[in-house]
Amino acid sequence: MKPLEGIRVMEFSTMITASFAAMMLAEQGAEVIKVEPLELGDPMRFLGTSKGGISALFANCNRGKRSLRIDIKSDEGRAVIEELAADTDIVLSNYRPGVMDGLGIGPDQLRAINPRLIYGGVSGFGTEGPMSNAPAYDPIIQAQTGFAAVQGQGSEDGPKFMRSLMCDKVTAYTICQAVTSALFVRERTGEGQNIDLSMMDAGLYFIFMDGFMHKTLLDDDVDHNPPLSEMLYDLSKTADGGICVSAATQAQQVGLMTAIDRLDLFADERFNSMEKIIANIGELRAEMAAAMENFTTEDLLGKLSESDVPAARPLDYDEVWAHPQYEANDSIDITEHERMGSMRRVKPPARFGGERLEPAADAPGHGEHTAEILAELGRSQEQIDALVEQDLARLE
Repeated sequence: MKPLEGIRVMEFSTMITASFAAMMLAEQGAEVIKVEPLELGDPMRFLGTSKGGISALFANCNRGKRSLRIDIKSDEGRAVIEELAADTDIVLSNYRPGVMDGLGIGPDQLRAINPRLIYGGVSGFGTEGPMSNAPAYDPIIQAQTGFAAVQGQGSEDGPKFMRSLMCDKVTAYTICQAVTSALFVRERTGEGQNIDLSMMDAGLYFIFMDGFMHKTLLDDDVDHNPPLSEMLYDLSKTADGGICVSAATQAQQVGLMTAIDRLDLFADERFNSMEKIIANIGELRAEMAAAMENFTTEDLLGKLSESDVPAARPLDYDEVWAHPQYEANDSIDITEHERMGSMRRVKPPARFGGERLEPAADAPGHGEHTAEILAELGRSQEQIDALVEQDLARLE
């Protein structure tokens, strides 16, 4: 049994955050109904690499869901949502603050129908303040939470983006943790609740612990040392490429010196303790750089392994799939999608009871399950046809 079997989720979203969050819940067993607008549905369907009218990005964020295509601005559409809400456990929305309230399906309205409902509202910047209604995409949040500043530390070029939808995904994980915590509270109290989460807050909370170490302690007598990133994120040239070495302890630093035949560095007064290594890490790296280029990557990996120093060769895309550890972990599979053809999937990472969860069913087509869901609500085929026709007429 999957941990969230018996839990129903309704998702109102476009793009990444709530979609990814809802998919994680689906892959842990929840039933997820993705409510999509009439015209094109979630615009993520059309962004990036695609086949059969569905993008890989959409497919990677929407497994295990049923798609309900309906006009939530209409009386009929709102009535359908209210009926579904009466038997729903979690609602996830990432529309701007006030939008869902204006449609008559905000947290207060739906929780009046179902007090056990947990309503997770995700916004870019929060529900109050000068930016509460500002548009937000991942790069904007990276810029305003310090992600870009952290990547650019020490760089002449200044702030740099992480070229991944990092804040979107961090927020997705955060709202998942919040709504499952609320499920636990509901088990004890019988009551649901409203949860507000902003991408801005989730991003800052995530980056702060290490990215802002140097801005945490405020007294004048603080000892300022290089951030952890300067210790662990070392990408160095070798005779035939490059290697990543993360030597976080004194023993590992000595192991690295030994591997490159520079143990003499530990006798240098600048580097003869971990405190001095941390304080002078830039100078130590400069001393090591030339020595590392005397070894091939594979030779150096072998020597570092003997000393239990964490190290790796940076892999390209295709080398990632071939890594034997992913095979051992049963992390990746390939499936055949009816419209998208052969697809590679990464399985949910958490194991429950030692068992790997399989990926949920393929991402749905736009409105693929509309008739099915309406029938479950007791609508006759005549009523379903009439509602679909009304919605189609609104598009003309």
